[in-house]
Amino acid sequence: MKLEGKTALITGSGRNIGRATALAFAQEGANLVINARTNHEEAESVAAECRAHGVKAISVLADVSQKDRVDSMVATALEEFGQLDILVSNAAVRPHKPFLEVTVAEWMQARGVILDGAFFCTQAVLPSMIDHGFGRIIYLAGDGALRGDPFRAHISAPKMGLVGLARALATEMASHKITVNVVSPGRIDTSRDLTWYPEGGTTNTSNIPVQRLGKPSEIAAACMYLASDDAAFVTGQVLHVNGGASYY
Repeated sequence: MKLEGKTALITGSGRNIGRATALAFAQEGANLVINARTNHEEAESVAAECRAHGVKAISVLADVSQKDRVDSMVATALEEFGQLDILVSNAAVRPHKPFLEVTVAEWMQARGVILDGAFFCTQAVLPSMIDHGFGRIIYLAGDGALRGDPFRAHISAPKMGLVGLARALATEMASHKITVNVVSPGRIDTSRDLTWYPEGGTTNTSNIPVQRLGKPSEIAAACMYLASDDAAFVTGQVLHVNGGASYY
């Protein structure tokens, strides 16, 4: 029960990596705030799965690219639980598109959900963490951003921004016993909106040394480590979970 007594907010936790992370945290005793943008049924289903582990869990709809929605979500969480100890900023969009065809609206959407969302959520939860002298902030980036995949410039840019944000906050928040880290997944076996992938999805494993896709539970395990006291001396870092793929 490494997270007993702690409360975690996980954005984009209605499915895939977010859901797996929420369940991993619940199994270790954390109370959960499950977030989705519009699908209440999906978010509440994950919250119910968490409650089955004997913890408290609520579901809150909020578009994290909207500051007022984030502030309202965090206020609801604080009213319910009294404090927030862990933030996992996982919400993202991934529409692949040639750079010269990316519209201003698409650029703003990707930046808004990925980078602005992390900024809004972090600013909203930090006062509670500072007040209680404890905090764990984890951003989900992606190895595609570091690899430099085509048709993803508008996605890679805000994801790389998460790395800069984490490194700066890690030093600024260290005196408050708040750590800030990034988990960077490689190619993970998740359900995908294939309209985001003109090439038909990403199932190729030929460049992954372990010769398989990763599992959402393996990303959840990395988040679990960074959220626990085991990682109290780890901050400002990027943890790559990619089956040994190397392209830096």
